[in-house]
Amino acid sequence: MDVKKIKEDFPIFENYRRETGLPVSKAGADLAFLDSAASSQTPKVVVEAMDDYYFKYRANIHRSLYDIGEKATSRYEEARAVLAKFIGAGEDEVIFTGGATASSNMLIYALERELDLKEGDEILTTVAEHHSNLIPLQELGRRAKLTLKHIPVDENLRLDLNALETLITPKTKIVSVTLSSNVTGEIIDAKRVADAAHKVGAIVVLDATKAAGHMPIDAKALDCDFLFFSGHKMCGPTGIGVLYGKRELLEKMKPSFFGGGMVESADLGEASYTAAPARFEPGTPNIAGAIGLAEAARYLSKIGIEEIKKHSEELVSYAVQKLSAIPGVKILCERAAERNIGIVSFVVDGVHPHDLGEILSRDHVAIRGGHHCAMPFMKELGVSAVNRASFYIYNDEGDIDRLAAGVEKAKKIFA
Repeated sequence: MDVKKIKEDFPIFENYRRETGLPVSKAGADLAFLDSAASSQTPKVVVEAMDDYYFKYRANIHRSLYDIGEKATSRYEEARAVLAKFIGAGEDEVIFTGGATASSNMLIYALERELDLKEGDEILTTVAEHHSNLIPLQELGRRAKLTLKHIPVDENLRLDLNALETLITPKTKIVSVTLSSNVTGEIIDAKRVADAAHKVGAIVVLDATKAAGHMPIDAKALDCDFLFFSGHKMCGPTGIGVLYGKRELLEKMKPSFFGGGMVESADLGEASYTAAPARFEPGTPNIAGAIGLAEAARYLSKIGIEEIKKHSEELVSYAVQKLSAIPGVKILCERAAERNIGIVSFVVDGVHPHDLGEILSRDHVAIRGGHHCAMPFMKELGVSAVNRASFYIYNDEGDIDRLAAGVEKAKKIFA
């Protein structure tokens, strides 16, 4: 993978160098961005695709017969087709949302309306969930008086899927888990989870937010009932995401958000709704965002998702090697690179993650320190916060060398 050439597609690196006055001649004098698990950078082609909409055919969709309105509709539906292919789904199984959090909340409200939930029924999730998946489940459990169960982690910090046999019961109605952890980077065996859940008739939901654009995803092969992700972690714009649902489930499911664009007919007393996916996209959507997300999917597909995954494995292995060699550093991630989405989390004795982040920032190395919207998981790991380095297509071993040097520097400052 030609990282140097890929970085040329991302104007932020050259702009950062210019804005900070870093010398072009100095090796490593640019931004080492190691926080793509929070939000990736955006290639120029994505912004250009969005600008093209705003500057050449800005109009609402599914409402207009004039030429630019029809072009906007065509590009929006074309974006749906691109994203459907990207995750191995049908076009009528892809719903555009405001992102993973919007998808999660919208879906939970819809499932609450759809499922015959009774007091004492069960929801199964994991101790490693991001708040955007965990908290909507907590709220559903509170409203419907359901029991919330959690798959634990083992001594290797891996989710213990052997616990499925005892945790899943005939009372289990929803199994909602992350496809890959945003803290340890672990990629779980989602098909095993789906098989166990479907044996008792439970609905399976996958949070693929960290995985999308970083590893191949085939929703059909995973056999999940629903899957969601955001665009901003896979080179796309913010404020746009995808909710996938199996066709047969979407066809009978009632919407949970309401407004224009989803109505088949209406009078003053009641309304009927259009077919999926339009039924689940009320109001004017993020048209430019959908177009930009599709362009991001095209860009990543051109590089090759398999190649992207292989590249991240190499960086994970190198980072674990470099950081493990530093006394006082404890690695808290999936060490088997093939099972890691591209994340190395760690703590440094005597150095708070926020302090380390600040020191690294002075040398233009960007990582995240904190609880990563996974506070219950932090408690499971026995820490209040961790440092997280996350890798993507514009990172190389030089970035990791600078990270390791920064850790050494921080240790000396706080010695």
